Amino acid sequence: MTFRIPGPPARTTKADRPRTPRPHAPPGGPRRFALAGANAADLSASLAVFLIALPLSLGIAIATGAPLQAGLVAAAVGGLVAGRLGGSPLQVSGPAAGLTVVTAELIQRYGWRTTCAITVLAGCAQLGLAALRVARSALAVSPAIVHGMLAGIGVTIALAQLHIVLGGSPQSSAVDNARGLPAQLTHVSGAALAVSALTVALMLLWPRLPGRTGRLLRRTVPAALVAVAAATALAAGAGLRVPRVDLPSWSGHALPGLPEGPVLGIAAGVLTITLVTSVQSLLSAVAVDKLAARRAAAPRTDSRAPAPLPPRSDLDRELAGQGTANIVSGALGGLPVAGVAVRSVANVSAGAVSRNATMLHGVWIVLASLLLVPVLDLVPLPALAALVMVVGIQMAGITHLRTVTRHREVLVYVVTSAGVVFLGILQGVGLGIAAAVAVALHRLARTRITRENRGGSYLVRIRGQLTFLAVPRLSRALHQIPAGTDAVVELDGSFMDHAAYETLHDWQTTHLASGGTVATTGPAGGRIPERPPSDEPFEAGSATAPGARSGGHPCCRPWTPWRNHQCGEEPGTGPLRPEAPEEAPGGGTGHRLASGIGAFQRDTAPLVRSELARLARDGQRPTHLFLTCSDSRLVTSMITSSGPGDLFTVRNVGNLVPLPGEESGDDSVAAAIEYAVEVLRVESITVCGHSGCGAMQALLKGAADGAPTPLRRWLRHARPSLARMRSRGHSWARIAGRLPADELEQLCLTNVVQQLEHLRAHASVARRLAEGTLSLHGMYFHVGEAQAYLLTSDVTEVYGYDDVFTHVPPAPHAPAVPDPSHPSDTPGRKEKALKTARAS
Repeated sequence: MTFRIPGPPARTTKADRPRTPRPHAPPGGPRRFALAGANAADLSASLAVFLIALPLSLGIAIATGAPLQAGLVAAAVGGLVAGRLGGSPLQVSGPAAGLTVVTAELIQRYGWRTTCAITVLAGCAQLGLAALRVARSALAVSPAIVHGMLAGIGVTIALAQLHIVLGGSPQSSAVDNARGLPAQLTHVSGAALAVSALTVALMLLWPRLPGRTGRLLRRTVPAALVAVAAATALAAGAGLRVPRVDLPSWSGHALPGLPEGPVLGIAAGVLTITLVTSVQSLLSAVAVDKLAARRAAAPRTDSRAPAPLPPRSDLDRELAGQGTANIVSGALGGLPVAGVAVRSVANVSAGAVSRNATMLHGVWIVLASLLLVPVLDLVPLPALAALVMVVGIQMAGITHLRTVTRHREVLVYVVTSAGVVFLGILQGVGLGIAAAVAVALHRLARTRITRENRGGSYLVRIRGQLTFLAVPRLSRALHQIPAGTDAVVELDGSFMDHAAYETLHDWQTTHLASGGTVATTGPAGGRIPERPPSDEPFEAGSATAPGARSGGHPCCRPWTPWRNHQCGEEPGTGPLRPEAPEEAPGGGTGHRLASGIGAFQRDTAPLVRSELARLARDGQRPTHLFLTCSDSRLVTSMITSSGPGDLFTVRNVGNLVPLPGEESGDDSVAAAIEYAVEVLRVESITVCGHSGCGAMQALLKGAADGAPTPLRRWLRHARPSLARMRSRGHSWARIAGRLPADELEQLCLTNVVQQLEHLRAHASVARRLAEGTLSLHGMYFHVGEAQAYLLTSDVTEVYGYDDVFTHVPPAPHAPAVPDPSHPSDTPGRKEKALKTARAS
């Protein structure tokens, strides 16, 4: 649909900004450093994060071989500097386990002072990247590479800390640590093993405490604090001789010096620190957004008000904040700083509502570093090593492996992990990128061609993209079919290039001339009609396959446009030919509609009559409310493979959901939502946008700002979508693997996300969501690609993406192709016919 409504150019004003509460801005303006506005939720959350961060910071410092104060400095700077300047207010930054390996290697190779200087230089590099506004590019990294990198780091950490757990000292590399384990097992320290075993047991068992009391304890006291406190009590009470924390005087704390070493080596260290800290921080920030959104949408079991939904993270600002924190931490002699998923999850789960929680946690770290030194000196080092070892094992957990297995990216995951363990982080990530590219090329070029002899007739199945790379195998398979026989060519792919088309077309011409027959079918066995004269490559599975022959007239697909219908008509004389409308009574368009209805009564009605009779008798029971645009190019039953009684469909200009109370006299959408949710009890609601939406085009041109015509009044309901897209407080909605093609596509994607938020504001929807009996989904249909994309809704992954529309792959199938020599012997013929009828 296309709107041509004159209007002023679109401008962003204060009225256009989304009316989203911004609890993360400190009171009194954006530039005031103030903690006085912290409420009780921020205070309790900061204490919970502090209790987790304190032992982890000491453990990571020990694991890297850095001074113990370096971990505390990094934790304090991460809370105060990154918390204040970063673009993700609920994210907690500090020393991260993911940086343990590279930091330990730098310290061993160049010394502590040079490592601090490398941290400062990495922070400067992050500021440069933030100035170039490339933060969002980090989201294009394959999750398999990120998870593989973290898994490799986790394995390396666990192997190193296992030596300390057993009472020994770690080696310089993961391979050396693995080789040294047999010897270490023969010299186990009983005291160190007892302390470590208690720490590991409490780390694993504390989150599984049963009952209401257990749930209260889990939420109140973090497992890390319980494990370290119990291990400390055991070591002190039993008088175990184990090494303990020894915090030296702050007056002797080592500060950075000028870098000393080969330039290329130092540059590689800067690049590695920049890469790991940036990617980890940005992906963690996106995951925090998802956790905060899920928390805001979760039903409350008490009388407290629901937590406000914070604005989306500003990734470029977050990258600048992390860079500034690394500069300050390195200058003060601290470890590299990055966003930490474990502490960020704890911060959100504890109820933090603003950046004050993160900053207060930094204050508690500073106070503990100055006032609790005698208490910290009692902590046994094996307990901290066991704590870090458990974190490393969790980084290499089975959950991420299951995820990449489901997406068929195990090879990328394994190559990246092995590269990190055996070669190093940069080398491992490079190998992972190479593996990801190789897997993508393999999937693009992979074509499977098989030939079957079915009692004198032949079936050739072609799976995958049919390009020139597959032409030799295609030609070999086709020329093995004897002349004069019946042949069926089944195409199951999305693209055929010119070379493959010419090969298939030339063989078909030769085979037909020899007296044989050729039928070209799609993946479900449906016959593909004759291709109109053209020399261009065609999209496999479309209504234009090369030279398919059927008895009599080619059979049009149910979704073939009226102007292309020629079934049963002589060329140039049919009622649907361009010259026919003038002869038709009632006008050409009306006759086309009547002819289409007549074709339905002839071809489709006999197939669906019994199903419609059942629905008429039993009533409609749809399970899904499908809200989409009125655009004539969207055929909902076709793109969803649904039939009568499946979808309760609402269509309007721009697939809009007006907020309650803003319908401006038109309650039709709200009434449909209420009827579907309360009366029909649908189980899910989908908002479907599409490419090239005319409503969004008009909105970009300022059509909603002109004279109050019905169309302009309606388009005002889409203003929040435009404001959301232009707001820096929200991340961009996008299609996985690429940025939006232009501003129009960006708005079409953002509009789907915004209308889902409007849906949640309807009382009936909110009530069903709270009960857990309704789910919401977003969908985007690219008309030119005939490709659907679904909005990512999985928020269980810590390193996940938000507002990302993922490609919907073709569903697997096991086609049953009829034997051409026995057309009556067709299993499931009625079911296939009904499925075809549904698409119409």
